[in-house]
Amino acid sequence: MLNIVLFGPPGAGKGTQAAKLIDKYNLVHLSTGDIFRANIKGETELGKLAKSYIDKGELVPDEVTIRMLESEVNKTPQAKGYIFDGFPRTTPQAKALDEFLNSKGTTISVMLALDVEEKELIRRLLGRGKDSGRADDQDENIIANRIKVYHDQTAIVADYYAEQGKYQEIKGVGGIEAVFDHLCEAIEQHS
Repeated sequence: MLNIVLFGPPGAGKGTQAAKLIDKYNLVHLSTGDIFRANIKGETELGKLAKSYIDKGELVPDEVTIRMLESEVNKTPQAKGYIFDGFPRTTPQAKALDEFLNSKGTTISVMLALDVEEKELIRRLLGRGKDSGRADDQDENIIANRIKVYHDQTAIVADYYAEQGKYQEIKGVGGIEAVFDHLCEAIEQHS
């Protein structure tokens, strides 16, 4: 089973590359943002619990997030593997994910981290903001803060996977196909 943690700052191209990896390797995409929205919209028990934290402006506790992910994985027992997008963001989340996957007889194969210089990320996100109308992609100060939060929060998680020999940094610049080829090479090395 191929299980990938896909990381990168906002604007690094995760969405574009995830779609291509899903097609090539026949993986299930697990985006915590999508899972939160679906559970809240569907008014599931976990969705209501998550919403109670979000409505107070608080982070959803790891336990709730992990339970939602476990529920999604359990819905697709025949999957050939998963791409975890936006999760784990902390070492406790990474450890909990490892424990859950171990209980399923599998593990994370590789953490792929798309690396793009901040100047390029800002350029991409401002362009995306113009095209999509997303408010969080139209203000350079907000963008810079999102990038800072990413670097502050994920460095520790990258270290966690590096200690296991599963961390692979990929240059996220160049053509889409060139970046995709580098991702595939890294996957082949770790699978």
